Amino acid sequence: MKKIIVLAAAILMPVLMSAQAQINTKKTKIEDFTEKTVKVVLTGNIFFDQSFKDEVQNRWRISPFEFCTLKEFEQIKTDGSYYFLMAVKGQFRKESRPGLTMLSVMKGGAEAGKGISKMLDVVTVPVMSTDDPSGREFVFLPALLDIMQEHILRSMETDVAGYSGLSDSNSNIGQAAKKKIVIAMDDLAENIPEDVLKALEKDGIYAADTDTADEMMMEHAPETAVSYTVYPSDEASGSFCYKMLIDAQTHKLYYFRKHRLSKKFGPGFLLEDLYRIAAR
Repeated sequence: MKKIIVLAAAILMPVLMSAQAQINTKKTKIEDFTEKTVKVVLTGNIFFDQSFKDEVQNRWRISPFEFCTLKEFEQIKTDGSYYFLMAVKGQFRKESRPGLTMLSVMKGGAEAGKGISKMLDVVTVPVMSTDDPSGREFVFLPALLDIMQEHILRSMETDVAGYSGLSDSNSNIGQAAKKKIVIAMDDLAENIPEDVLKALEKDGIYAADTDTADEMMMEHAPETAVSYTVYPSDEASGSFCYKMLIDAQTHKLYYFRKHRLSKKFGPGFLLEDLYRIAAR
């Protein structure tokens, strides 16, 4: 009888462990997202908050939402019945201070009592330099909100998306095979040879002045993907540059990569990035 009990336990153990693992996955933890209220935390910066508030009202569609202040966030952040959408300052290990402002969606819960970094991160997207925003963030904010929502829905379906973050979107690059790719001049790394840029035109990749690229984004140019980069204003070694290609019409994210800034690799799309995109 004892042997039978031991055998039964041995058989059930993998099943129980599998069930436990399933319960603890990110996909399971956020399965209630569309049913819960997202508290949109305003920063207190009137200039940013007005645009942020307008775009959320215009574009947020996957869950109920309400606006709140930072003070209110501090009071309710440990409440697991809420998710939070807020601007946070990102600092990497080798940085002396935060250089980027990100938009993050996080789940409330007891862990929040130990700090924002302990909260469950649902999705985070880089938005702008903290110290010296370019102003382009207002052009791309609608697209970034759409990208976040699309990623959340994917993360509710599969843990691969949830744990990969926005890098999971790189699998979309093949869908841009027939798209016109427009790289803003301000988004190009220094010293990209002119002859290389000219040669890339045969692959549908065009360098354009930044105002023209932004105008294409704002006017939802069809069959066109536009570049957007985010990096710290001081460009210090140890920081990162984020590079994105976004469909101007649908806001689909086709490309999302980052590289560490150094004396050798400054901010912007590197030759490596351009060749990756050309191979789409």
